[in-house]
Amino acid sequence: MASALTVPEPSRAKILLVDDQPGRLMTYHAILDPLEEELVDARSGLDALKLLMQDEYAVILLDVNMPGMDGFETASLIHQHPRFENTPIIFVTAVNVSDLDRLRGYKLGAVDYIMVPVIPEIMRSKVSVLVELYRKRRELQAINDSLSAANQTLQLEKARELEQLNASLREANEALAARNMQLLAENAERVKAEERLREADQRKNEFLATLAHELRNPLAPLQNALALRRLGAPGEADPLLGLMERQVALLVRLIDDLFDIARISRGKLQLKRSRVVLQDAIAVAIDSARPWIDQGRHEFKVQMPEEPIYLDADQARLSQVFANLLNNAAKYSDAAGRIELGAERDGDGIRVWVSDQGIGLAADQLDRVFDSFHQVDVAVERSQGGLGIGLTLVQRLAEMHDGRVEVTSEGIGQGCTFTVRLPDNARDVAPPAAAQAGPAKAATAPRRMLVVDDNRDSADTLAAMLRMLGQDARAIYDPMQVEDVLRSFDPAVMFLDVGMPGRSGYDIARSVREAGASELVIVAVTGWGQPEDRERTSTAGFDHHLVKPPEIAAIQDICQQRGRPPRPEKSP
Repeated sequence: MASALTVPEPSRAKILLVDDQPGRLMTYHAILDPLEEELVDARSGLDALKLLMQDEYAVILLDVNMPGMDGFETASLIHQHPRFENTPIIFVTAVNVSDLDRLRGYKLGAVDYIMVPVIPEIMRSKVSVLVELYRKRRELQAINDSLSAANQTLQLEKARELEQLNASLREANEALAARNMQLLAENAERVKAEERLREADQRKNEFLATLAHELRNPLAPLQNALALRRLGAPGEADPLLGLMERQVALLVRLIDDLFDIARISRGKLQLKRSRVVLQDAIAVAIDSARPWIDQGRHEFKVQMPEEPIYLDADQARLSQVFANLLNNAAKYSDAAGRIELGAERDGDGIRVWVSDQGIGLAADQLDRVFDSFHQVDVAVERSQGGLGIGLTLVQRLAEMHDGRVEVTSEGIGQGCTFTVRLPDNARDVAPPAAAQAGPAKAATAPRRMLVVDDNRDSADTLAAMLRMLGQDARAIYDPMQVEDVLRSFDPAVMFLDVGMPGRSGYDIARSVREAGASELVIVAVTGWGQPEDRERTSTAGFDHHLVKPPEIAAIQDICQQRGRPPRPEKSP
């Protein structure tokens, strides 16, 4: 609803002239009369205060030097009153005032100074401006009053409309409240379901880690037995022995993959970054995947840049990425297929790709191919085995290297191309120090070695392997007998299983060290092989850490060493 605003007609403004000299008052009248405003005289500060109490003035001309109450005192009293605190004051003085006096006047509310003799045009223009400002303020106040009245009317109308709206909203809110209660109940049930899923996922990861660890125990005697066969007939070609070694190696790789995916899911896998050469990491991957490529009689092409490409990366994990991609290409390609691996600089990063002419992927499979425990082709006639976690590891490890992996395919039967993109981030990483070649290891005299493991097969096969390596080895299966056997047998090296019922290897190692066995070399043999596991065995007093199934090369190296290796210095 529109309403016209009432603006008051202009009226004459009152100007208060305060001076104790009549002659000056007459001068002020002569100068200001052309303004056609109402001029009011006051002969003293006290008279000025009385007049101000009776009426409102647009501007005050105030003489500074008046007997009794001077202009400064008068101005101070005027502006102390709430009604007149904004009334402009022009000081008139015949005496040159100092800067301090001017500052004092401004602090008291003066807007200007006029010196006597007065220049009419200057006084008239200054007063005219202040009067016009006063009149504008009056007009603005009148408009504000009119607006306030209109606003009050509008508020009453809006209040009625608001009440009607509130009534509708109350009804809607009651319906929403009922719906919200329903949604809260559904959300609470969803939260419980999500919590159960998280707990199930946590239990799954813990199960995978435990499963990987437990599977290492039966593999240890198998690996040891195969090593015994290999040591017993080093020059003979035994296809069955090679077959068993490859299958055990496959089992070890599957267990390692299970363990890695569990650790990545729990956020416990850490990279050991250093300055590495991409070509070296790819070469290790090719060596790892070569048996599967050769078994499938695949044509294998490699395209590598001539200049070395340096990366700030974990070389072992990077090799694992490329090996898994090559294994995947070999598994899902028909016999005598074509596999290509290439690498190049691509913009500000590095691109490595593996392509094949295998079974390919449908469009709806591209997003799921990296899911854990998912295999895109599970038909019996195309079954290639595996756990469906190799590509998941590829994706997670690439992301841990600040990179990503992509897959493209033209469709079923058209093959796939997996592309790993890595940052070119090794420019500021110092190259590793060159390793110093040590003296060649000479053959060592037999030493006494004790194997402690509650798994008889593992203990017996490891002891047999040590005897074939020329050592005097003995196996015991009861962890409670360790101290007695140490006193009677006095071994130089003890291979000690960490996880034994009743008494763990950690407890035995600490007890033996505390008893004064400072020269005994203690080797941990365990299914756990992560950095924190190695740190724990080192803290308990172990000198070496072998992951089940232990590799014969590592055992031979320990047999050739004399005495305990130097202990790393602890950080302060």
